[in-house]
Amino acid sequence: MDHKENKRPRISTSDEEQKQGYIPRYPLYLNLLSALVLLLVLWAIPHVWKQVEPFHPGMDYRIPYVLSEDYWIYDRYCQMAANQFEILILGDSVVWGHYVDPDQVLSSQLNHMAGKPLFANMGIDGIHPVAMAGLVRYYGQAISYKKVLLCFNPLWITSEKHDLQSRKEFRFNHPRLVPQFFPEIPCYTESASVKIGNLMERHSQFLSWTRHVKTVYFEGLDLSSWVQQKSYQNPCRAVTFQLPQPRITEQSTPPWNIRSATLQAFPWVKLETSFQWQFFRQTIRILEKRDNTVFVLIGSFNEHMMDQTSLETYRIIQAQIASWLQTNQIPFLLPSSLPSEFYADASHPLTAGYALLANHLWNDESFQIFLCKPNNESK
Repeated sequence: MDHKENKRPRISTSDEEQKQGYIPRYPLYLNLLSALVLLLVLWAIPHVWKQVEPFHPGMDYRIPYVLSEDYWIYDRYCQMAANQFEILILGDSVVWGHYVDPDQVLSSQLNHMAGKPLFANMGIDGIHPVAMAGLVRYYGQAISYKKVLLCFNPLWITSEKHDLQSRKEFRFNHPRLVPQFFPEIPCYTESASVKIGNLMERHSQFLSWTRHVKTVYFEGLDLSSWVQQKSYQNPCRAVTFQLPQPRITEQSTPPWNIRSATLQAFPWVKLETSFQWQFFRQTIRILEKRDNTVFVLIGSFNEHMMDQTSLETYRIIQAQIASWLQTNQIPFLLPSSLPSEFYADASHPLTAGYALLANHLWNDESFQIFLCKPNNESK
């Protein structure tokens, strides 16, 4: 007598795997295709954004203060300025024009003397030479085969703190542009994860663009924080595609000697050990490697507010800077100090100061040779 065996229905391997939470593996080519599509989308978004976010900088344009650390927009401005202007002026708030209107800064004064728009204001408020080297290297790649007027503000070597040599932690300008790990900056004590994120952003248009969007439309906050602070408003309405415009100075700033005529003792750092001077020279090398023709403007620093000892030390530093530039065959101008009433503080000229500084430049023989020299031709 045949007996039928009681057998449980066979469960397929796939059914067993699904019960065990198995995630099926896709062929390798599908994984590669997905990764390629994702990379393409991440690459495309910043480029498409440029088509929908209007940006038309004019002759007297300067990066708005609120966008000082928006390096994505600076990179975009570099590309436009390099195509529109023959000479780009790089520097800190002295170039940017901290106390004057956009049409009163050094670039505007020089354009007025030239009778045409030759000079672009590429200054950024608060940028020091260590950060400038990072800015030019990673976000100023469009500055190639150009004439560059590079300004060195001696303010950044007036103390160990300004020179970033201080071992005590403090917040300084533009930390995302400075070396993150090497050479070590003693006062820069961010976590390793933040530093790695900064390094990644330098090489990712997408990461740089996301910071731009947060800066312009979400007050520098990530999306979830912004939504919570704004009582869950619709974030899409915040994206207006309207960039901030440069502010016009609401009132004139009095000269420094009206506010305070006290002389100061500046604890200058030695030029041979200066971190800022080291990176200023690095910026020159970066620019020259890109076939730019560089002219250096030193100062003009407010000598009227120094005590005698500080002034004597400054004279030595000036001579050392001039010697290095001469040795390396870099044309430069070390202008005489402006009249005391032409300064707002230790390094920032007022409107009359910018006009006189532009006049010093324009009448300098080496600067005229620089102006007449043709740009290096793109290979």
